Amino acid sequence: MLRTNISDVTLERDRGLRGAPLTLGEFDEWVNGTDRLSIALDGDTADRIAASVEAVTNAITDQQVVYGVTTGFGGMSNNRIDCHDAAALQANLLSFLAAGTGPELDTCHTRGAMLLRANVLLQGKSGIRLEVIERLVEYLQANAVPVVREYGSIGASGDLVPLATIARAVTGNCGKAKIRMNGEVCDAQTVLERLKLAPLELRAKEGLALVNGTSFSAAIAANATISVRQSMAISFVVQSILMRALQVDLDPFQAFVHKSKPHPGQGWCAALMRDLLSDGIARPSCPSDNVQDRYSLRCFPQYTGSIIEGIARIQNVVETEMNSVSDNPLVDPDTGKFYQCGNFLGQYVGIAMDDLRRFIGLLAKHLDVQIACLVAPEFNHGLSPSLRGNDDRSVNMGLKGLQICGNSIMPMLTYLGNPIVEHFPTHAEQFNQNINGLSWGAANMAWKSAGIFHHYLAVASIFAVQAIDLRAKQTLGHYDGSELLGSINRQYYQTVCDLLSVQTSPDRPFLFDDTDRWLEQDLETLTQDIARNNRLMTSVLPVIESFDRFCDEASS
Repeated sequence: MLRTNISDVTLERDRGLRGAPLTLGEFDEWVNGTDRLSIALDGDTADRIAASVEAVTNAITDQQVVYGVTTGFGGMSNNRIDCHDAAALQANLLSFLAAGTGPELDTCHTRGAMLLRANVLLQGKSGIRLEVIERLVEYLQANAVPVVREYGSIGASGDLVPLATIARAVTGNCGKAKIRMNGEVCDAQTVLERLKLAPLELRAKEGLALVNGTSFSAAIAANATISVRQSMAISFVVQSILMRALQVDLDPFQAFVHKSKPHPGQGWCAALMRDLLSDGIARPSCPSDNVQDRYSLRCFPQYTGSIIEGIARIQNVVETEMNSVSDNPLVDPDTGKFYQCGNFLGQYVGIAMDDLRRFIGLLAKHLDVQIACLVAPEFNHGLSPSLRGNDDRSVNMGLKGLQICGNSIMPMLTYLGNPIVEHFPTHAEQFNQNINGLSWGAANMAWKSAGIFHHYLAVASIFAVQAIDLRAKQTLGHYDGSELLGSINRQYYQTVCDLLSVQTSPDRPFLFDDTDRWLEQDLETLTQDIARNNRLMTSVLPVIESFDRFCDEASS
């Protein structure tokens, strides 16, 4: 769904990863864009890493009982491990955990997990050598991404199984592990040879540091949140075009109304709608028998405001998790003390992704309601049934099939909006992981929902263009709907037409006769553009930037 290639990647010492917090924007550029990936190692960072490694070494020397260093794992932590077997314990950890199955995960998620894991390990609280951290970055530089499967994590001790798959591949622990390198699937041994690297022998605590944490769930959540943030902006622009076609009354969006109910998201949404709708030709007088608009028009800011605030909150949760040290035990590099703790629980991500899916479903359902009003003569103020273009051709049925397509997508999105987090297994891993966050499943489902939503937005975009063309004919005497739209909406309208090779004309709407267009091909073109964050996303950048400002104000 997102861009997955990084070009012109070099390792530098004066900028880049240093364990400092990353924003979603920085994550997106490093994982899905063309920003150059690097490690910036300052003296303090190096000292903290060395101090945490020294603490582990001292624990071995002093024969201390430290979880995962001189003990077994999970429900078998009562097993004491001889200090001479400390390294073998870590190698074996990767062997028994590499047990994922299912479809191959999108490489953008695996890249993100490697990036986030490297960055939090640089905080020097995990007892792992810089050499091991650099191996993650070296593989990212080479665009060598381990093949990870979709099923395997419950978000309890973080994402043990999928992170073990990464660790086993990049360290050379298993020469047969699969790695996708520049589009080709190779075994781990071949990649080591191509990169002129030797296998890494893990030392005490290092395997645990690589696999015990929420970095993978956080990476998937980050990609899903980025996608939904952009889709939300598109949905608002499409909504405003649909509203214009429905001859919306602007009074419900006025500032006086929303100062009287001052929820921040509601106010932001109302202001956005004022901007999008007031920059076009004014709405004709409301018909005398229609004192006020239906709820889907009149209550849009109230409906959407809580979604806006929710997505802003989700962004904050995901960024916090991205930058959190979540393995166990943690090592205080200043004192050498070990803290056996539970930062690895993925509850924050799990609940955030459950919420994100619910919000996607709500956005789609509202669009579905607007489209239903547009196709019904009882509600659409004089437009043809099903937005038929040529009423003189009696066999024309307009966008009837397209509405049914949208009707098939919306219930899937609302169903996927049901929560998964409370369905956690209480018996996991010898009853040791008797609560777990299910962050992995919740995030993967959110990513799927985001992709399905792209298809719905393609459907809604075609409805928007056809509806505004027909409204232009009714009010202006010609079919060029762009003349009813303000600058942002006009840009979106024109981008849809350009992508579909439609020459806007005063003489014909988007769809005149049903046989004029192959709608399946149109939907595929629009969906792919949305999924790739390409031209349609660019056309709504002012909305995304406005939302970013709202998020900044909300978090300040």
